[in-house]
Amino acid sequence: MTETASAAAIAPSRTVAVVGTGTMGQGIAQVALVAGHAVRLYDAVPGRAREAADALAGRLHRLVDKGRLDAAERDAALARLHPAAGLAELADAALVVEAVLEQLTVKQELFAALEDVVGADCLLATNTSSLSVTAIAGKLRHPGRFVGLHFFNPAPLLPLVEVVSGFATDETAATRAYETAKAWGKTPVRCTDTPGFIVNRIARPFYAEAFAIHEERGADPATIDAVLRECGGFRMGPFELTDLIGQDVNEAVTRSVWESFFQSPKFTPSLAQRRLVESGLHGRKNGRGWYAYDAPGASSQEAARPAPHTAPPAEAPGAVTVVGDLGPARDLVAMMGEAGIAVKTVNEGGPYIELPGDGQLVPADGKTSVEFADVVYFDLALDYRGAARIALSAAEDTSERAVSEAVGLFQKLGKQVSVIGDVPGMIVARTVAMLVDFAADAVAKGVASPEDIDTAMRLGVNYPLGPVEWNRRLGQDWAYDLLSALHERCPTGRYAPSLALYRQAYAGDEETGS
Repeated sequence: MTETASAAAIAPSRTVAVVGTGTMGQGIAQVALVAGHAVRLYDAVPGRAREAADALAGRLHRLVDKGRLDAAERDAALARLHPAAGLAELADAALVVEAVLEQLTVKQELFAALEDVVGADCLLATNTSSLSVTAIAGKLRHPGRFVGLHFFNPAPLLPLVEVVSGFATDETAATRAYETAKAWGKTPVRCTDTPGFIVNRIARPFYAEAFAIHEERGADPATIDAVLRECGGFRMGPFELTDLIGQDVNEAVTRSVWESFFQSPKFTPSLAQRRLVESGLHGRKNGRGWYAYDAPGASSQEAARPAPHTAPPAEAPGAVTVVGDLGPARDLVAMMGEAGIAVKTVNEGGPYIELPGDGQLVPADGKTSVEFADVVYFDLALDYRGAARIALSAAEDTSERAVSEAVGLFQKLGKQVSVIGDVPGMIVARTVAMLVDFAADAVAKGVASPEDIDTAMRLGVNYPLGPVEWNRRLGQDWAYDLLSALHERCPTGRYAPSLALYRQAYAGDEETGS
């Protein structure tokens, strides 16, 4: 390819057309308008394009009122906005972005019609989030110029754009789409045409593991959400997030990805979420989902949700013994000393914290407390110093003293403590291990680069770390070991480590000579 990166972007002097004038279509049109393009809006429903143009004008007026756009820029943008009465009016477009109904035949018929209208150099793009880019382009005479441009809602605000290459997409077309999105002020990432692309493929465990723990009666939704926020560093928990997205929407994406992967157990949907959808409880938009938004005292934005389970005050141990290297939790050694707890260290064995009553406080490793005498597990934290909450898990026959000492220890460190059921892998550790595995598998299969995966997960779903970076921090064999232990206890295939993760762990063992 001889084009430079800057030359590859569609020039602002060229027209961009947007087909489909719902929320997403209007958002994409606004992005192109503000970037300097003439924009033609088309919708198959008569009059809808004019309504969308009026709505866009209102948005631009509000941007001026908020000081985010000056009046001259607004007036120039509005002069470049043109509702179209028919597809023929899109003939001069250099790029057509489609944001219509998520039905394969509808999209195929649209692009087949567009192919007869636009010029040979026009880039055709779909904003689909769940359909195959390859399949949409399958009936085109020239599928090489067809790409996915997956914006995230609201498109004017969220920076991420997934640039998806179908099986027949030309590299020049993908580069042109990438550079155009970049010129529009977006952060594009490249990926191949895989179910869910990057974000919707790799994010599945964030929801699935939380729902599975709830189904196993390991913890209630409010507690799981609180642990993932206050211990894992995620901006929202999966129950509150899916209420915001819409349970019907989130469940449909999960089911689509699962079916596209030939019903792989890795992507199995949640029966509890299915029942929620079947009951018509879709979340914030209709007043009730995992939480109630129509309860007395609840606003449309905040649920009257139950408080997370928080253990009552307990006495902290005066002294403990740290056996072995606590790995990701090694900061706890210094933290306990700073809190006035006497710490003795033993280099061999472990890893665990030996409590005065002979109980052991063990980092989550995919095993269960019931297998051992007086073992209390504690969850992974993004940052043990900064975490406001820690989850502990114990079996029914774990001694009250061991649990009480474990609770008191973390309370002494300034943490709220949630005691959950005997859940293998717990909450944060189990979720992060699965995210790491999904990312490693995607990299190994050429879905996207490690850098683009981390960028997509941080910008697309606000993760505190990308899963590749998390894997680097935790060590090459951390996720593999935890998932291997989980797989032994739940041998459905869901937790079987990917070949990519196995290779990483094996390479790490080779380097250390273990």
